[in-house]
Amino acid sequence: MAEIRGCKIPEDRYYWVEKHVWAVIVSPELVRVGMTAVAQKLSGTLNAITAKAAGKEVVKGKSLATAESSKWVGPVPSPLSGKVVKANEVLAANPHLANSDPYGEGWITELVPSNLDEELRSLSSGAEGVAAYRAFLEKEGISCT
Repeated sequence: MAEIRGCKIPEDRYYWVEKHVWAVIVSPELVRVGMTAVAQKLSGTLNAITAKAAGKEVVKGKSLATAESSKWVGPVPSPLSGKVVKANEVLAANPHLANSDPYGEGWITELVPSNLDEELRSLSSGAEGVAAYRAFLEKEGISCT
């Protein structure tokens, strides 16, 4: 796991850097998505996360959840299009997991992607993803410390 300006960025994810969301392929038919450590730092301590219900279709860039902290309420954009098959019930009951474990227990939804190969090309991953995040954080002056 890389650490950039105090922000943890695992290399095993696909990132939509500007939107601070990630996707990880669980299987060819299933993708798990969530917010990055950068997102949770910018939003502050999260008090509620309301994800789209199973069966709902999401489109890349449109809201897959709403996150709420004491200083911010807003949509969490989906990094991929697909059908939600599971919302993280543990996160719904304990939204602080998005702050303390954004890449583990703090995931938001699992979905069956509808256009995986094409949409993954628009995301950054591996060393390229870390480099893209480094450039973005430095340009914007964002730090997680």
